[in-house]
Amino acid sequence: MHDEDESPDFDEDETRRMERVLDDTEYDTELGVEMAKDAQRVAAGELEEAEFYRRYHEDILEEFGEDDRELTGLLDDVGNVDAGDGEGVADKLQALAEEKDVSRREVMKKGGAAVAALSIFASAGENRAAAAEGEEGGDEYDGTRWGMTINLNNCDGCLACMVACDQEHKLSGGANWMYVFTYEDDHQDDENFLVRPCQHCTESPCTKVCPVGARHTREQDGLVLTDYEICIGCRYCEVSCPYGVNYFQWGEPDHPQSEIPESQAHDDRGRWVGARPPEGVMGKCTFCVDRQDGEMGEEKIGTTACEEACAMDAIHFGDLNDPESDPNTHLEQYRDEQSNDLSKFKDRKEHTVSTFNLMEERGTKPNVRYVGNEPSPHAEQVEGPVSYEDVGLVDNRKEEVLDNGAMANQDGGEEA
Repeated sequence: MHDEDESPDFDEDETRRMERVLDDTEYDTELGVEMAKDAQRVAAGELEEAEFYRRYHEDILEEFGEDDRELTGLLDDVGNVDAGDGEGVADKLQALAEEKDVSRREVMKKGGAAVAALSIFASAGENRAAAAEGEEGGDEYDGTRWGMTINLNNCDGCLACMVACDQEHKLSGGANWMYVFTYEDDHQDDENFLVRPCQHCTESPCTKVCPVGARHTREQDGLVLTDYEICIGCRYCEVSCPYGVNYFQWGEPDHPQSEIPESQAHDDRGRWVGARPPEGVMGKCTFCVDRQDGEMGEEKIGTTACEEACAMDAIHFGDLNDPESDPNTHLEQYRDEQSNDLSKFKDRKEHTVSTFNLMEERGTKPNVRYVGNEPSPHAEQVEGPVSYEDVGLVDNRKEEVLDNGAMANQDGGEEA
């Protein structure tokens, strides 16, 4: 295990929670906890991806026999490192990519090129380059970038979104990919709601820690998915996620594989990333990947089950790169409806609409944007107007404390 020079920015409770989760697996708990913390530091810009790769490469090889982590900025970090013959590492990888007719990232993920780059990086010392300046996360998704605007001011806590998600994806009891918190907060009204799907982060810590490459970002649209055929159930992704959206499938799923259409299970690349996971595998919200691939009909592209079920106009899904998409137009229309009379109140803002991203300070660049008030770190979950039991759902995450807008406890999932 490597020596940690800097003190982690995580309190003892969070560390113990991570340890409890990983102690239930057969894999190295200490390694998973350290990687989870550092992956979040990478997202926050406090640690270079090349250093993160180097720091854990040998430990991962020893524990898992492979290192297939998705590190989107690694090529930037080592791009100008001299390969020893006057050429940079990135140039050599580009040449190899052209030879193999694949992307540089795919070449890096094959392993051999990554190890070579790692060796060069480790010996380069002070000559290694910093990450490319001025680049913002998400630029690689110049085409479609799926995401949501969730208007919490419209939510009434009916849980219809959760029921629709549960039914469409054949989830097991307690594995709630969409989760609705009712909470109390000293600085807000008595009853408040937080609707929390996976945030499908552009800078996702969960993809950075997966040793086998099962948790990955789909290049054409930014969806963060899990390849069920590759996942080994180490749960490193679970403890690295600051939002608590991952669920581990403990036992045999409630719905057999025979109930799930092949088109709903596999995406357009042929990878098993849709519907509920098999036993021993991680699962989470997929933004209804089968819909986005047209497997449920062309009319379902750009929609999700939770959005369709919401009668309160709270959930809006679509392409965040399209100004005319539902999440973008809803926000603009809502702002227009909440505009101030500037002729009467000249010093006020143009509108009174508050928006936020969950735990924005973590640097994950989530692709879910919220309208409404953000929960404080001291918000406490309470019983909602509709109980989970009333709609046939199981809630394994009751009465927890919200941590900067997301739930602190990530020990959820189906009970064994």
